[in-house]
Amino acid sequence: MILSSVIEAMDSTPLVELSRIRDEIGYDGRILAKLDYLLPGFSKKDRAARHTIEAARASGALSDGQTVVELTSGNMGTGLAIVCGVMGHPFVAVMSEGNSPERARMMRALGAEVVLVPQAAGARPGEVSGADLALVEEVAQALTVERAAFRADQFRMPANTAAHEGGTAPEIWQQTGGSITAFCDFVGSGGTLGGCARFFAPRGVNCYAVEPDQAQHPIQGGGYSMPDLVHLSGVELAGTETVSGDQARDGARLLARREGIFGGYSAGANLAAAIHLLKTHEQGGTIAIVICDSGLKYFSTDLWGTT
Repeated sequence: MILSSVIEAMDSTPLVELSRIRDEIGYDGRILAKLDYLLPGFSKKDRAARHTIEAARASGALSDGQTVVELTSGNMGTGLAIVCGVMGHPFVAVMSEGNSPERARMMRALGAEVVLVPQAAGARPGEVSGADLALVEEVAQALTVERAAFRADQFRMPANTAAHEGGTAPEIWQQTGGSITAFCDFVGSGGTLGGCARFFAPRGVNCYAVEPDQAQHPIQGGGYSMPDLVHLSGVELAGTETVSGDQARDGARLLARREGIFGGYSAGANLAAAIHLLKTHEQGGTIAIVICDSGLKYFSTDLWGTT
């Protein structure tokens, strides 16, 4: 089958059982990994980027040739750079300097204008906090007005959630024959967890949020301590799993070494949470996780520095 553009490749990723990790760690149950790092922008955010722009164009909220602006840690921005480039929209990505430079370079290579915002006082490079995100939001709002742009607000646009409720979750359900018992995902915008939980919870699947165990952490793209995440409003969750930066790092390295799955920090966090769940609340179950983005985006961090 020949696709009309790369945008049409932003779905239908493989699902892999992590049997080698099970053999090494020893837990009762199964972990299935959804390989969204294989999408064109190397992250699950391609799905939300595609749905957001397509929905905005269909509704008339986004006009032909109009500029698109968005706050990003790099993954949503990469997806938007691809979609906007194909559809003919200039794209401005607004990102904290605390995120890894690979992300900015990739967005620029894809044609985006990247505006980097200095971190808040006392912040550490590689660890983007809620305070850092607030500074990025201020710049994104100002640029949206200045450029008369469309704001692809991943924290509020319903297309973010819809991309996963109508895509990621049904794909997992079909691939497993409806046999999964739990799902967990690291919370960034909340779109993946919120969308998947809306599909899974009515089918008896327990859904868990994965969060860092402290405010300062190396897991880029989430853990901002935002209590008012729109995408999780009214969502039925079974609980929250907290993981440390070290656990996320070890998880990502284990995925690479034992399964050949080259994911980033959030993928490692999801793995660590799933392992803990299978040793506690979900013993004997089948848990699905998402490999949120590629390890290629972290070579400037300490994720691979000592391996």
